[in-house]
Amino acid sequence: MRRPLLPVVLAVATGLAVCATACSEKSDAKMPPLSMTPSVPRTPGSTAEAAKQPITIAFAGDTHFYAQLSARLSSPRTALGPTIPTLKGADFTMVNLETAITTRGTKEPKEFNFRAPASAFTALKAAGVDVVSMANNHGVDFGRVGLADSLAAIKRTGYPVVGIGKNAAEAYRPYYATVKDTKLAVIGATQVLDDNLIAGWTATNTHAGLASAKNAPRLLQEVRKARKQADAVIVFLHWGQEMEACPLPRQKHLANQLVQAGADVIVGSHAHVPLGGGFFHGRYIDYGLGNFFFYAASGRTADSGVLEVTLSGRKVLKAQWKPATISGGIPRPLSGASRTQALKKWNGLRRCTGLTARP
Repeated sequence: MRRPLLPVVLAVATGLAVCATACSEKSDAKMPPLSMTPSVPRTPGSTAEAAKQPITIAFAGDTHFYAQLSARLSSPRTALGPTIPTLKGADFTMVNLETAITTRGTKEPKEFNFRAPASAFTALKAAGVDVVSMANNHGVDFGRVGLADSLAAIKRTGYPVVGIGKNAAEAYRPYYATVKDTKLAVIGATQVLDDNLIAGWTATNTHAGLASAKNAPRLLQEVRKARKQADAVIVFLHWGQEMEACPLPRQKHLANQLVQAGADVIVGSHAHVPLGGGFFHGRYIDYGLGNFFFYAASGRTADSGVLEVTLSGRKVLKAQWKPATISGGIPRPLSGASRTQALKKWNGLRRCTGLTARP
């Protein structure tokens, strides 16, 4: 069961390999070769090297309260329905909140625009979600007014959110929590932004917005800083290509850089389908958690689940996928033969990642 949380920091790590040809795309053609043997920095004398009580961290993918799901906020404490026991069962839980938190603003010039009232935070907290990332391609869907409302709601409610802020320092800032005797640092960033919106949505020293993983040096700087303070560092990314079940070269390249910078667990979402996850030099990477609480999921995009990673300090002891299927926008945990089949399918996704099933 979950224990009380105090401010601290978590480290996330990741592994990587060369993707199958089907996963490549033109924009990645000139990507520099990737190292398969990164040196993982350790802080001399860090408490991360001492034995720690095992803790379980749960991660889930794209979540919002759009269309038919908005009605569930009339009862926010039960809004996330059948997944609540799984989310609450972990010691620490995180999802990607793929929506602006506002009831105002003007739609940005893009195909889909999502928004929800601040009661979304109440629903997530009630479901046992300890922190969310809003660094994604929907975080500023309703322009500067919507962004201002989102930041005001975060401040007013005190709900832990990463990847968004009044400036770059705030957007890239880790969320620190102490779980049992483990200090965690959680960082959120997006590698996915519409070309016409990058300038307006990216946080700078003087401009509110999102933490951009396109600015890899800045992201890596934050991971290195967190590495010096935390037992474990977690990085939650919005990345990949929609409907592509293999990681892109740019994902693998960034994952490698993050591991070298000191991340212990690296997870992400965006593709709307699950991607493979596994171990890499003692760290854990999951390239895509798929949809979670998502209005339009069907077919492949209805494949969902919760990833549970167990840590002892920096050491990743094990990882478990708890499969679900989305019906009516709501993920419903699987059991029996359906669960067995879903697990086999999920494990098969690892083939194009270069990751391993065991530490």
